[in-house]
Amino acid sequence: MTKMIVGLGNPGSKYQETKHNIGFMAIDTIVKEVDTIFTTDNVFKADIGSFFYNNEKIYVVKPTTFMNNSGIAVRALLTYYNLSVDDMLVIYDDLDLAVGKIRLRQKGSAGGHNGIKSIIEHIGTKDFKRIKVGIGRPIGKMTVIKHVLTPFSTENKISILNTLDKVDTIVKDYLHEQNFEKMMQKYNG
Repeated sequence: MTKMIVGLGNPGSKYQETKHNIGFMAIDTIVKEVDTIFTTDNVFKADIGSFFYNNEKIYVVKPTTFMNNSGIAVRALLTYYNLSVDDMLVIYDDLDLAVGKIRLRQKGSAGGHNGIKSIIEHIGTKDFKRIKVGIGRPIGKMTVIKHVLTPFSTENKISILNTLDKVDTIVKDYLHEQNFEKMMQKYNG
């Protein structure tokens, strides 16, 4: 068995610590304790790494397109690795969840998220596993675009680091258990 974990974000140092890059941050947290080297693949438009966990090959992917074209890399890699959509898990930011809140889903609409919208368009289904990480809504007159493209506030940084550790725990638990429904029951409390 093989799995592919995709973290969504925008490429380049300009976006590195922004709220919209929580998926990339999650991938970096997941691979911290395993021996993984990322290679940038221009054909697949992604930074790709892999490791073995529980005798299973795990691909970790950070698309190098901008967020609204994430589906290009996802579709190409599913095809190349001969994986089904069921073998994929996507991690991304969610405006409608409070900062640091985590929600696991097995299917659903894009909910206004352009990265998820792109994946749905490219793979032709809304039925795929996801971990949504709350980044909260903008406060005051700040636009959504400015909100998602700014770093977390100092007071939210510690909360987000704890959240990323929890995402790592959830992913490893899922890779061990192989049962996403069970993970939803356990972590969506």
